[in-house]
Amino acid sequence: MCQPLKLLTVGAALAVAVWSSDLQAAFLAVPRAVKNQLNQLRLDLPVLAPMAHVRFCLRYYEECEVRQVDFRRRNIALTPKRWNELNAVNRKVNREIVPEPNLGGVMAEEWLLSPKAGDCNDYAVTKRHILIAHGWPSRALLLSEVVTPSGQHHLVLVVRTKNADLVLDNLSANVRPVSTTYRQYKWVRIESPQNPRFWASVRIPRVLHLAGEVSPLHDAD
Repeated sequence: MCQPLKLLTVGAALAVAVWSSDLQAAFLAVPRAVKNQLNQLRLDLPVLAPMAHVRFCLRYYEECEVRQVDFRRRNIALTPKRWNELNAVNRKVNREIVPEPNLGGVMAEEWLLSPKAGDCNDYAVTKRHILIAHGWPSRALLLSEVVTPSGQHHLVLVVRTKNADLVLDNLSANVRPVSTTYRQYKWVRIESPQNPRFWASVRIPRVLHLAGEVSPLHDAD
C-alpha cells in the first residue's frame, strides 16, 4: 500500500497548475447544489476496516476512541486560523517523516505515529493525531483509503468542515478540497465519523460520471 513520493518536474508542475486552473474555472461555473455534491464525500455501505487499522487500534487504543468536543456540532467553520493550521500540520509531517516504502506487503504493514521514516499510512495517522491534540474532534478527522491511477492503495486524511471535505496527503504540500482529487484517486473506503473503528465505502456523485470528469477507475453510482 502507498504511492511512492515523487518530485514533479518543472513541466509536470506547470501541467498540474494549468489543469488546476481549468478545473477551478469549470467548478465555478456549476450550480451550488452540484458544488456541494463535489465538495463532500458521501459515505455508503459499512465495510471492513483495513487489517492494519485494526492492529493500529490495538497498539494505539486512544487513537480509535471518539475524541474531543465538536466545533458547533456538525458545522465546523473553516476559519483562516483553522485553514492555516491544517496546511502547517500537513507540511510539517510531510517534511519530518522520511518516505520509506513497505516492502513486506499487507501482512507486514504497520501504521505508526511519528516514525522517523514511513509510508503514507504513517503520515496520515500522525496528522490526525496532531490535529486531535490541537482540539479537532475525531468526527472531523477521517482516514481514507484511495487507489491511484497506477493501481496502488494509498491512505490520506480527510478533514470534514461545514462547506467542504479537505484532503491532507503526503503526496501534496497543499491541503486540497476533495473535488480536486476525483481525477487522481478512486475513493474506496473511509472511517465513520461516529466511530473511528468502523469504516464505510465511498459513493462518488453521479454528476461526475455524467460530466465525464471521473477516472476510468471509478464505478458508476
